[in-house]
Amino acid sequence: MKSPIILFMLMFALCSIHGMGRAQSIVGKWQLVKQTSCLEDDVDASDDNTGMQEVADEMKSMSGAIPQVIQFKEKNMAEESTKIVSRRKSYNSKSFMYKFNSDALHFLDKKSHTILESFTVEKFSADSLIISNASRVCETKIFVRIK
Repeated sequence: MKSPIILFMLMFALCSIHGMGRAQSIVGKWQLVKQTSCLEDDVDASDDNTGMQEVADEMKSMSGAIPQVIQFKEKNMAEESTKIVSRRKSYNSKSFMYKFNSDALHFLDKKSHTILESFTVEKFSADSLIISNASRVCETKIFVRIK
């Protein structure tokens, strides 16, 4: 009588351990659907400043209609269609490396392996990714997985 119970417990334990190894993967194509900046937060805080709102609206209208897509590949490599990760002039590559865990997403330079940008993972599911810039918490990016 004990052997079927022990066998069942052993199978349950093995299935649980096997299931833990299959964490969700970030590998795939992700489209940026919304992003907030610190400037927008400043404009919202000061409702009486219409000039700032006009500047923020003008900056939004300057962004193109081209979908902004990041493709996370195997071996911690990634590519972006337009500049999403970093807007620094010193950063001019659309191909870079990344490190991802459930709490953080770091974008790295391909050659030097130095961190370009660090993000805190607010939410990660099979079809959505919400990240906040680690150095500027008011800067948030929302991605959805595309095929």
